[in-house]
Amino acid sequence: MREFAVPPLVSVAPETNITDLVLRQAAKPSNPVLFSRLNSAGQWQHIRAVDFLADVRDLAKGLIASGIGPGDRVGIMSRTRYEWSLVDFAIWFAGGVSVPIYETSSPSQVAWNLGDSGAVAAFGEAAHHEDIIRQAVAAQGLGVLNVWQLEGAGLEALRSAGSGVSDEELEERRSKAKLDDLATIIYTSGTTGRPKGCELTHGNFVELSENALAALGMIVNENARTIMFLPLAHVFARFISVLAVAAGTQVAHTPDIKNLLSDLQSFQPTFILAVPRVFEKVYNSALTKAEDGGKGPIFHRAVDTAIAYSKARQAGSVGLGLRLRHALFDRLVYGKLRHAMGGHVAHAVSGGGPLGERLGHFFQGIGLQILEGYGLTETTAPVSVNTPSLIKIGTVGSPLPGNAVRIADDGEVLVKGVCVMRGYYKRDDLAAETFDDGWFRTGDIGELDSQGFLKITGRKKEIIVTAGGKNVVPAQLEDQIRADALVSQVLVVGDNRPFVGALVTLDQEALPGWLERHGLPSGTTLEDAKNNATVKAAVQELITKANQSVSQAEAIKAFRIVPSDFTEASGHLTPSMKVKRAQVMKDFENVIEEMYAAPKPS
Repeated sequence: MREFAVPPLVSVAPETNITDLVLRQAAKPSNPVLFSRLNSAGQWQHIRAVDFLADVRDLAKGLIASGIGPGDRVGIMSRTRYEWSLVDFAIWFAGGVSVPIYETSSPSQVAWNLGDSGAVAAFGEAAHHEDIIRQAVAAQGLGVLNVWQLEGAGLEALRSAGSGVSDEELEERRSKAKLDDLATIIYTSGTTGRPKGCELTHGNFVELSENALAALGMIVNENARTIMFLPLAHVFARFISVLAVAAGTQVAHTPDIKNLLSDLQSFQPTFILAVPRVFEKVYNSALTKAEDGGKGPIFHRAVDTAIAYSKARQAGSVGLGLRLRHALFDRLVYGKLRHAMGGHVAHAVSGGGPLGERLGHFFQGIGLQILEGYGLTETTAPVSVNTPSLIKIGTVGSPLPGNAVRIADDGEVLVKGVCVMRGYYKRDDLAAETFDDGWFRTGDIGELDSQGFLKITGRKKEIIVTAGGKNVVPAQLEDQIRADALVSQVLVVGDNRPFVGALVTLDQEALPGWLERHGLPSGTTLEDAKNNATVKAAVQELITKANQSVSQAEAIKAFRIVPSDFTEASGHLTPSMKVKRAQVMKDFENVIEEMYAAPKPS
């Protein structure tokens, strides 16, 4: 199939904007809890729709009194926390446009986001965020007139500043934006080149939310709870944040992922959202714990049973023996994994990269249905997603209502619909290469099956062409190798080279236990481990297994283990955990050159 479209199930009035979603919840007799946050006693404090609306209005009045005009851009630099959403909605109520900034950004990155967007004000979470913002403003001479802190007395001062703004003036401001008006400028994470500002409208968020709820209402609703730990500066978490308000879903936040396990257990969400690397870590941590405790064989049998059970259910028939084995491992293994995530999580939404069919079946088999979806910053996150009633593991689902997918002649995925941005901010010169007769060029390679399920097979710009002219899709090999607990990251190389190679990093958390189980000192450093024959043999075994899924010409012929991981702090990962391929290749150029200078592998 070359094209598949799903008509919208919900039509939205043109005069609507995102703020109407809050008013809708506040007008309900149930006055649903929209947010929960931990107080100083470590207890969850619930914030109902009416109270959230009142605080948003007070802050919006403060923004108006401080000179924020209709369409003015306001930056937000903070970790994921309740106040992020609070000021986001306050900016919209004041008629402004929010500009997210990752809280790990450097002064030069902050300067680019604020300067390129023409921001006139910004929020910083804490004192050091404010310092970075002010450094950026001073260094570049930016027109940012106000910087407020989310912590301390910053928000209270803003509330007080708005005491003289009337309800009528606020309402005029709030209702000014329509579906076609700009709501936010989200800058791409910049895996290549300068980040581009994606112009997302109120319609992108509202129309996509309303139609997504028509497909996912059994998961995201007034009785549901989720805990947000992905960065709200990323479009995935940002869209879910708006979607949750549209549904009246209760949202908590975990600013520090180190507290995620305890927060999951105390808040007990019914669904979560994460990028694939999080699910890989959950699986690998459970595997490592089992093997370190001498229960590796039991865990492996439990894994095989979960995968077989999920595949059998998808095929429509589960045999008696498999059902009995599954029930046994549910008591021994699966129930404990679900309890670790709070005991009530039935669904998870995964986006930002391919999860892999094996992990998808594993989690489905233990009772956590992962609904893999697909989207980009330019598409307000989800283009397509699997749903509980329409799921095919190994795909990213079919288009959400209001969206359409087309596969171009060269395999590129093209998208059209309510999700697609109106363009890149101040980059009209990119329109011709961004859109093709109204279809957005995603840059991803994929295929549609006969039922309209989309499968992403690679990134167009990342396809490697070897010196022999063979096209290689790195993700197909990287995802399989990275799924093992020993490995943290993999980068396949080989463009214009005689053969395909790979750079591999080891997982620092899993390594000590792995070394002990293989009769090696647990204190072995990464530098020593990369040259250890046992470690190298284990990595070679993973590569050999992955090579079985590709042709001989596409197979990895050589690899090098590098003694440091690819992280956001090192500049090798984006905040959404995507590898910055060009940066890694630049920083490890000597390692790559040495690999290709060595005697040619057989």
